[in-house]
Amino acid sequence: SIGTQAGGLKAAKPGGNSKDVSVQRALNEETLVSAAQKVKEAGRDFTYFIVVLVGIGVTGGLFYVIFKELFSSSSPNKIYGDALEKCRSHPEIIGAFGDSIKGYGEATRRGRRQHVSHIEYVKDGLKHMRLKFYIEGTESGKQGTVHVEVKENLETGRFEVRYIFVDVETYPRRTIVIEDNR
Repeated sequence: SIGTQAGGLKAAKPGGNSKDVSVQRALNEETLVSAAQKVKEAGRDFTYFIVVLVGIGVTGGLFYVIFKELFSSSSPNKIYGDALEKCRSHPEIIGAFGDSIKGYGEATRRGRRQHVSHIEYVKDGLKHMRLKFYIEGTESGKQGTVHVEVKENLETGRFEVRYIFVDVETYPRRTIVIEDNR
């Protein structure tokens, strides 16, 4: 029989040293270990693959939500931006509030004014949305509340303005109608 000792091959003597290992036995153990090792590595690789797929799915979902919220014509933020631009360009609003008009939403617990109050509802099979936000200008203490309602157009699938009006909250109190398509 042939045996190994310290990495070299040598002929084993009958009744030889018990430290000698037969080559055949070593080869069988090596193939068993390598098969078990391969299964273990394949399981680890599959787990990493699943983690990467979940990460790609979550990232894609986040991009979809961000795109829909910021760039869709039917998002409350887009409607708010369009209505604020109409307020900034209306001559009566400029006369009441001054040249530089800023808009903001509801105040949060931390004092930030970012959330634009809105409600969505369906009436006569058409989607409607109402928004409420606030504006203030360079004139000292001039503030107003802007009310906007939009309705879905079935042909284009976009929202169209039904009305935009501003309640001036300082003296003299009045309502300025910017657009009324009711």
